[in-house]
Amino acid sequence: MADIGLTLNKLLIFRNLLGDNVVKGFQALYAAGVEEYDEYELAAVLLEWAEDNDISGNLPENYLLGLIGSDSNTFSSAAEIRHVQPDCSLVQAVTHDIVILKKLLQAGLSTLFSEQVRAIIGNYRSAGCTGGKNLRKLENLALLRELFFDDTHTPLEVAEALGAYYRRYGRGKLAGYGAFKWDSERRELTGIEFTDPVQLSDIVGYEYQKAELVRNTEAFVDGRPANNVLLVGARGTGKSSSVKAVANRYFNEGLRLIEIAKSDFKQIPDIMKVLRQCGKKFILYIDDLSFEEFEAEYKVLKSLIDGGMEVRPDNVLIYATSNRRNLIKETWDDRGGNELHRQDTLNEKISLADRFGITLFFTLPNQEEYFRIVEEIARRNSIRLTSAELRAEAVRWEMSHSGRSGRIAKQFIDYLAGDIAN
Repeated sequence: MADIGLTLNKLLIFRNLLGDNVVKGFQALYAAGVEEYDEYELAAVLLEWAEDNDISGNLPENYLLGLIGSDSNTFSSAAEIRHVQPDCSLVQAVTHDIVILKKLLQAGLSTLFSEQVRAIIGNYRSAGCTGGKNLRKLENLALLRELFFDDTHTPLEVAEALGAYYRRYGRGKLAGYGAFKWDSERRELTGIEFTDPVQLSDIVGYEYQKAELVRNTEAFVDGRPANNVLLVGARGTGKSSSVKAVANRYFNEGLRLIEIAKSDFKQIPDIMKVLRQCGKKFILYIDDLSFEEFEAEYKVLKSLIDGGMEVRPDNVLIYATSNRRNLIKETWDDRGGNELHRQDTLNEKISLADRFGITLFFTLPNQEEYFRIVEEIARRNSIRLTSAELRAEAVRWEMSHSGRSGRIAKQFIDYLAGDIAN
């Protein structure tokens, strides 16, 4: 194997790899050899990384591929935003690096280790204790391995495919995640490892609402004008699931979901600053949005949506769910109090909801709609009861719980499925 230190030092674009402690360990292991360098400490780091991420196979190679796939550099930053022309100098520089990295990977990083250690990390089998933690990481590694180990791909073809990879999955800490939360202490986005895989087809009924949400989201993803959306309705009707489902549907087109809490509103300017620098499209998702009279955070959100000096980035939309149409609590005093200009108070309290371009209403299902939801979910779960039996049980379940909704129907079928399994 060529001198790893000298080889990696020739990198032009992927120089961040030189600062990684594991890569430094590879370099030191080559320079000193297993007789002088503590290979066990390095192998232990790789084992911990593998179990944290449920990674199997050749760990040194997979680790380096993971670094390449998530690297934030000049090329990945440009490729995340737009297609990089193959005849530009940036692609020429990336092609130079790919030649180096392909030779390094194909030479076999695990051969740096002693035979005893290599037998463990060269073909590692994860215990799988994470329950499939972030399966996209495994998919991404498989894609990268095919690029760098298949000699039918020229370095230029690998560079073009790598550009498409960054456009699809992103770069840096955001790479591969479909949803994020805002860390208010660190003032940064953090990826959510386990996300709800719900699809629009899983939500029974509400066809108009789903179609309108798809139409607006598709326009946003395509770079056409789109509106912020407020989803209003009773609990359990599928508002939150609909937002998550459209985010899942358009993941491959670069759409990502960011869930923010009311406590994060004061840091919205910081969130916008981070998102302006990203090449992805983001839905800022606010669940169960409402305010009491004494809460003033709504003014920050109102300013962001429309009316503030700092405009919302073009790559950000706001989707919010709420159980009530007017997001700020109203009282009878607002309508009949002794304030001289009480209409001004009413206008102020409804102004936030009015700034959402689209409002979708998710009403509670009537009895027949509830039965249709129950029957469809039962069919998907192979519940073998007659329609009459199912409806009779559904009515009893509804009466002993909090009424009719998609959530109640799902809970009812889960109960039946669990009872049948026993």
